[in-house]
Amino acid sequence: MNITKTYLLIQKMEIHNANAMSSPYTVGFPAMTAWLGGIHALERRLRVAGVDVRLTSLAVSCHHFSLHTYKGRGDRYGMIVGVAKPIRKNSKGIWTQPSFIEEPRCDMNISLLIEIRGINGDNEDEFLRVTESLLFRQKMASGDIMGIGKLSVEYVDEESEAAEKKLLRRLMPGYVPIERRDLMMKEDSEGDALDRLLDYLKINAVDVNPDGEKPEWEYTKKAPGWIVPLAVGYKAISPLGKVANQRDPETPHCFAESVVTLGEFKMPYRFDSIDSIMWQYDASYVDDGLYLCTNQNKIAE
Repeated sequence: MNITKTYLLIQKMEIHNANAMSSPYTVGFPAMTAWLGGIHALERRLRVAGVDVRLTSLAVSCHHFSLHTYKGRGDRYGMIVGVAKPIRKNSKGIWTQPSFIEEPRCDMNISLLIEIRGINGDNEDEFLRVTESLLFRQKMASGDIMGIGKLSVEYVDEESEAAEKKLLRRLMPGYVPIERRDLMMKEDSEGDALDRLLDYLKINAVDVNPDGEKPEWEYTKKAPGWIVPLAVGYKAISPLGKVANQRDPETPHCFAESVVTLGEFKMPYRFDSIDSIMWQYDASYVDDGLYLCTNQNKIAE
């Protein structure tokens, strides 16, 4: 029996001032938890509006990415553009400048492919109308949604590779992030997790003509492809419980730190299956204190 999956395709969403600090030690593309958190917030607002659907997983296709940096004349490296807070009076009535906190921001143009459940021909138009209205009332990856292209509901036969490839092509031109945790777990990897991660991010420069008058540099990496660090969840560092002045007094609380692994950006047309680019929450490791989001299927070769 053929299985038909339903997707919401949001094309060319303009996001301004998204959070580029995906973890305490990585700056760049927002964490995958930020995107899944965005569609979770949208799902809750849809239910309040009377549209009972579930948004279970998503893929992000990045068409344009611009990190807010400044590079002056003669500078070798760019610097993060800080956002200055307005001056204010202290307790003694003296005007002072608040402490500076580095907040890396970015602008993006992205398309979202979201798997949905609970949609049929009777509520499709209402779902699209309410979704478009609600998107402009919320943030995505902590950024302001400045514009949205076409919204559409797509029905795809899971047994039809042609139908899946057709929908994947609609995410072009762009790059989708996928998980490459497999690189971190290779048997030839040495050192701790951070060493293994850095080993795949570094670029080695070797002079292949050391006896020549001028060096001839050859640049190599440990693995091919656009490999990047990717924040995919959190690791609990304290037991669940309640603390004074927590935001929600009824919900158990724990302190956590970011989980960062390796990811890879690929063009959507290189995949044969939509599931290969979809991200969803993974509750398999909650008992170990890991709150993760992962790809659904194996990574496409």
